[in-house]
Amino acid sequence: MTPNVQEQFGQIDIYVFDQILRGNIAPGMRVLDAGCGYGRNLVYLLRQGTEIFAVDQNAAAVEHVRRLSESLNTGLPNENFQVSLVEKMSFPHEFADVVICSSVLHFARSEEQFQSMISELWRVLRPSGLLFCRLGSRIGMDFVLLDNGLFAMPDGQSWFLVDEKKLLALTASMKAVLVDPLKTTIVQDYRCMTTWVLRKPDLPR
Repeated sequence: MTPNVQEQFGQIDIYVFDQILRGNIAPGMRVLDAGCGYGRNLVYLLRQGTEIFAVDQNAAAVEHVRRLSESLNTGLPNENFQVSLVEKMSFPHEFADVVICSSVLHFARSEEQFQSMISELWRVLRPSGLLFCRLGSRIGMDFVLLDNGLFAMPDGQSWFLVDEKKLLALTASMKAVLVDPLKTTIVQDYRCMTTWVLRKPDLPR
């Protein structure tokens, strides 16, 4: 029986879905979800037989994704799903065609950790590969600065928040190409979530 839409796509981030619709994330690619959580962005890709790798610091979340993969008969080995910090992944250089990092980077505790996470995401991405990031930002709202890039959120949490200038400066420093203009959703005076999608430059010929 054909799965319904929710079964087929799960709770996928609409901006990840957009990249899939446009062919930027597709079966046949090696996709790494860095900070996968419980796999909300992987259901469709697992169903399509995509070669998936996933890491998260939450062991229960990684086990959930591993069992999801098994339930869909993907044949992917358990080693594809690892408990790991995003900034300390064990994958080789230039490993993945696509790296997804959704709702993770704003949990960095300092500028140093944020930069380490970005460096690692970029390290494991192959030349001409796609990096998809969705992260908290200050684009569209003001927040109270605490220290070292952390800002007070309305619910009492502290997030590491970027602005447009920082994201564009990082894009330039990485010699990356913006796949899309920065897109920010303001969630009812609570948070701003920005989508930052980059293409890694190809190797010189």
